[in-house]
Amino acid sequence: MDQKNHASSAIVLVDDEPEILFSSAAILRRAGLDNLHTLEDSRKLLPLLAEQEVAVIVLDLWMPHVSGQELLEEVVSNYPQVPVIVMTAASEIETAVACMKAGAFDYLVKPVEMSRFISCIRRALEMSSLRRENSSLRESLLTGRLKCEDAFSDLITQDSRMKAIFGYLDAVAETGQPVLIAGETGVGKERLVRALHRLSGRKGDLVAVNVAGLDDIMFSDTLFGHKKGAYTGAEQAREGMIAKAAGGTLFLDEIGDLNLASQVKLLRLLQEGEYYPLGSDVIRRSDARIVVATNQNLRQFMAEGKFRKDLYFRLSAHQVDVPPLRERKKDIPLLLDHFLAEAAATFNKKKPAVPPELVSYLSVYHFPGNIRELRAMAYDAMARHERGVLSMSVFRNQIGHQAHFEESSPATPEFNWPKGPSGRFPTLKEAENYLIEEALARAKGNQGAAASFLGISRQALNQRLARMHADKSGT
Repeated sequence: MDQKNHASSAIVLVDDEPEILFSSAAILRRAGLDNLHTLEDSRKLLPLLAEQEVAVIVLDLWMPHVSGQELLEEVVSNYPQVPVIVMTAASEIETAVACMKAGAFDYLVKPVEMSRFISCIRRALEMSSLRRENSSLRESLLTGRLKCEDAFSDLITQDSRMKAIFGYLDAVAETGQPVLIAGETGVGKERLVRALHRLSGRKGDLVAVNVAGLDDIMFSDTLFGHKKGAYTGAEQAREGMIAKAAGGTLFLDEIGDLNLASQVKLLRLLQEGEYYPLGSDVIRRSDARIVVATNQNLRQFMAEGKFRKDLYFRLSAHQVDVPPLRERKKDIPLLLDHFLAEAAATFNKKKPAVPPELVSYLSVYHFPGNIRELRAMAYDAMARHERGVLSMSVFRNQIGHQAHFEESSPATPEFNWPKGPSGRFPTLKEAENYLIEEALARAKGNQGAAASFLGISRQALNQRLARMHADKSGT
């Protein structure tokens, strides 16, 4: 995968003049675009394309052996995903029009202004990245298969929305564009970041930074580092996290809490791939891929002026919203079983049998802490477990009062205390019957869970249900 990722971002320069090749390559390398192939012999281009993927081709028109016009037609026909930039001394409008009609991405006349040349290459790279992403997404949707399922091995789910997120991240992993992962606390955002990094094939490290609570100076020092003497106490130069993430992934967590001054510096890093360490006037370049996560509503923050719109749109080149656990009810038994097994191994205990009503009991809980909260419950229950069937007491105690349950769920209707017939106050038997029916409704018919809600044993509930049935039969 490393080789494929490296090759697919390569820029190929084809020109029979060595001086042009040398100067063009030097310009691109100074701009941080150093994955280059230079070809003086135009006959070598098609064999190169047959062997590996490339991102962009810069092509001279007038060359011996095979002309640029012939190569342009060949590449557009057989490698339509690769943008071709024609760069030639010919300034005739007819030639430019003919090249654009033949499928050229752009037409540049030598000598080309450096900024325009770099800008054109960057736009072509973005186009190439989008084409590869679309191709990968299409393949994922049609086949339903991931290129590397092992990357998601520590994410336990059978939820269709989560599977769709896996497919999307699998498709965009190699593009190098920023990724924004949004979702409530505890839904597993960091695990998705680790999976994305593994899928990217990047040789560098995954470096994580929590930016919450960092002022502008601390943010700059943490991310960009400083030179010796940059401020009082800076006795030694220090690399920042962006340097440690070279060739890899820089993960910025809690990005919604980043202050506005730091947002400007992050925007420059994203736009130019450049930064300055504190106290230094020497520019540094970064090739790290930026991935961010937040549990905040960034669109609302933009409307309130707390988050820059230009930064948001840069960061959200690729975006996923991770659903909370309360919307993934089918994952609860899988996750519970996984965490209990994990906890049993940690405490060197045998994994116990789980009461059948426990899953139903948990399925009507709101889980504000999401998967992290369920894991903590499972570990606490295993720590207290001694023998026999796993006790539900830990789960009852942590879940607490009825107000913690979902009020919006059809399975948990709003509690309205009934009056008796003709509007009178209900009798004790009527109130008991209503409570039992309400508990069964909330537990989706599971008698064990309903008994837990009522604070009685399952046997006691069965006795009351039998009496209710007898009373109805008698009437």
